[in-house]
Order: sequence, then C-alpha cells, then structure tokens
Amino acid sequence: MYTAKVKTSIYADKELWEKFKLKAARRGVEVSQALEELIKDELFEDMLDEVLKGISDVESYEIDFEPIKPKTGLVSVFVRSLRDERANSLS
Repeated sequence: MYTAKVKTSIYADKELWEKFKLKAARRGVEVSQALEELIKDELFEDMLDEVLKGISDVESYEIDFEPIKPKTGLVSVFVRSLRDERANSLS
C-alpha cells in the first residue's frame, strides 16, 4: 500500500540527531522510516487513550497486566520485534 509522503524540516539538537541517525543505520532503516515509527507510536497511544475512554466512560483508566520476562536475549530486542510486528500490521 502506497501512502503520500511529505517533505518537512525540523530543528533538533545536533548531537541528538547524529545519535538518532546512527541508531537508525545500525537497525538498517532509513531515518525517515525511524521517524515515521516514532510518530505512529505516539499517535497510537493517543488513539488508544480515546478508545479506552470511549469504552469506559471514565476520564482516567488503568491497565492492569502482568509483566513478562523474555526467555532469552535482551529486552530491547524483544520490544523492537514487537514494535516491528505492529508496524507491519499497520502498513
């Protein structure tokens, strides 16, 4: 599925931006794709808030869950795989 892209300019701390670009390169993704992932994550949280408020008719809510520990590997690798899986299902 193709979506229209928009070119934009941002101002960011130089050191922070360089670290972000390096991290994206290490993950093997373009900087634009990494930014889109962050934007989608941020918007998803807002959308989820609205949906949960609509379901419960309560201004605030609490999600109760039991944390899990990965059987092997680093937690950051596990979280990245979950985010990538979600991103692929949204696109």
